[in-house]
Amino acid sequence: MGYRLGLYEKALPPLPWEEKLRNAKNAGFDWLEISIDETDEKLGRLGWGHEKLVELKRASESTGCPILTMCLSGHRRFPLGSRDAEIRRKALDIMRRAVFFSAETGIRIIQLAGYDVYYEDSGDDTREWFDENLARCVEIAAENGVLLGFETMETPFMDTMQKAMRHLKASCSPYLGIYPDVGNLTNASLLYGFNVCDDIAAGRGHIFAAHLKETMPGVYRNLSFGQGHTDCVSVVKSLYEMGVRMYTGEFWYQEGQDWRQNLSATAAFLRGQIECAITQCGGTL
Repeated sequence: MGYRLGLYEKALPPLPWEEKLRNAKNAGFDWLEISIDETDEKLGRLGWGHEKLVELKRASESTGCPILTMCLSGHRRFPLGSRDAEIRRKALDIMRRAVFFSAETGIRIIQLAGYDVYYEDSGDDTREWFDENLARCVEIAAENGVLLGFETMETPFMDTMQKAMRHLKASCSPYLGIYPDVGNLTNASLLYGFNVCDDIAAGRGHIFAAHLKETMPGVYRNLSFGQGHTDCVSVVKSLYEMGVRMYTGEFWYQEGQDWRQNLSATAAFLRGQIECAITQCGGTL
């Protein structure tokens, strides 16, 4: 087909793992992206033992829907750049556990939140702590053969590809790349007055995968595709021409919706957008 389409876990309601994976597959997605966010419940997954991890891998195999990527947003609560030494220690522990989890279950890419801090004020010191601890994270990932890809965020610290590239150039590691959120980039393009595809081009050769997400000016979450201004065809065309072949649909389950119908409709919509982009740049399906 020339590309693969993943599903963000939070598009699903709370279900047993096998049901989550089966529904993702049945709706038309190729893999599931597991969420390790800042809640105790999801951070607790990083404490799972060998048997629990084997059970998760077996569920992936039995349903034919692998878990290939991890959205690691838990660093929002425990940021690498915190002024609190204990929080920084916890941040590195989260990274070690996330890499172990990934290596044990076959996850290939960890999407790393591009925050120095989130609930603190950013400053020169938080940026220095972030850089120091990022280097340690890259070493942990490299030791285990797991890729770390920066998510472009909604805060000024790393809301563009060009800002992410500064850290990649400083690191100079093949295990650190970018896993951008094109919805966030679209909002940033309005803030700074640039063309989003030009910004994407700054990451050429360093983009592992991409989040496809709908946004509006100042709105970053909980929108359905078609409600906002993200031009998926244009951004996927740019990404595809640079060799990117993995795309994840990022959207959210909402109480009271027909979530199965929403999954199927969104998979069909995103595949239509991606395949239109591939056709425009002369690719084959």
